[in-house]
Amino acid sequence: MPEAVQLNPGSNKTFVIPGKPFAPEDEAALREALKRCSPSTFEAAVQFRKTGNPEHLPAVVIGVIERFVEPDLRMKLKDADDDLRLIEDLGIDSLTMMEIVILVEDVLQMSINNDELRNLRTVGDVKTFIDCKVRGLALPKPTKFLPIEQIAAIMPIQPPFLFLNEASVSSNGANGKYKITGQEFFLQGHFKDNPVMPASIMLEALGQLAVLYLLEGAATEPGKVISPNTIFFTGCEGVRAHRVCRPGDILTLSIKPKRMKMPLATFEGAIRVGQEKAAIAEEITMTFGFAEAIIQPVPVNGTAARLNGENGAHAPTPLRAAVNS
Repeated sequence: MPEAVQLNPGSNKTFVIPGKPFAPEDEAALREALKRCSPSTFEAAVQFRKTGNPEHLPAVVIGVIERFVEPDLRMKLKDADDDLRLIEDLGIDSLTMMEIVILVEDVLQMSINNDELRNLRTVGDVKTFIDCKVRGLALPKPTKFLPIEQIAAIMPIQPPFLFLNEASVSSNGANGKYKITGQEFFLQGHFKDNPVMPASIMLEALGQLAVLYLLEGAATEPGKVISPNTIFFTGCEGVRAHRVCRPGDILTLSIKPKRMKMPLATFEGAIRVGQEKAAIAEEITMTFGFAEAIIQPVPVNGTAARLNGENGAHAPTPLRAAVNS
């Protein structure tokens, strides 16, 4: 298998030394394997096989996925949106996923265990997974997908001031969606006979997604959790509104952490409607603090249930305990 090495001392970037020279017969075999993929996919695969540079991996992965996606759905891949869901958005079932894996194994000369595929839900998951496998890095935590019921149970912010309908959280950031229904209380006066989503509320939605990331995706100190009672907005920079958003529009929100050191966390955020940019925030800064994690006892023949009351009620999770504190 190719060997990952560091480019230079003090650098986090690595490249992969190919295990053997890339011979003409290898290029011919690669061309045959990728004959139904785009020329750019083939070129990226050739460059990776010759140099072992992981920077070529995203083009290879996207190209292979595109090969198995129905033609009318391929346009979704043009912007390489990492939040695209393999099943819901691209129609990739388990059998098709295995075909993709087999081709990726063949093209990149690597082996993938079937058990490692269970947590691959999005295009971003696949790209990150392949990149980590090639570099020999530990695999990141799987993306969490949260419906509105779960979001409401986690968040300190509640309806009617909760502007997330669904969300996904990973170690790299969070994505969410919110549909403007037209029934929002603030639209009654913003504006008269012309309901428009206030830019300040759009910024609030991005802030709420950042809160969700802190509670569900951010790394914490051992034995501690981030308490929702300590998260507060402190400031923002570089906010721009690019599009008027009205009832019926579905806002696609994304945030990524830029800096995080207790008690401050800074994020960059963006909102789209379809492929149109609606708003951006170069920096959203929040304060946060830790709380002691509550470790649940492992149930043994119902012992844990009895410890938490004769009615068998389960002890609250650390996160729920923090919310209720």
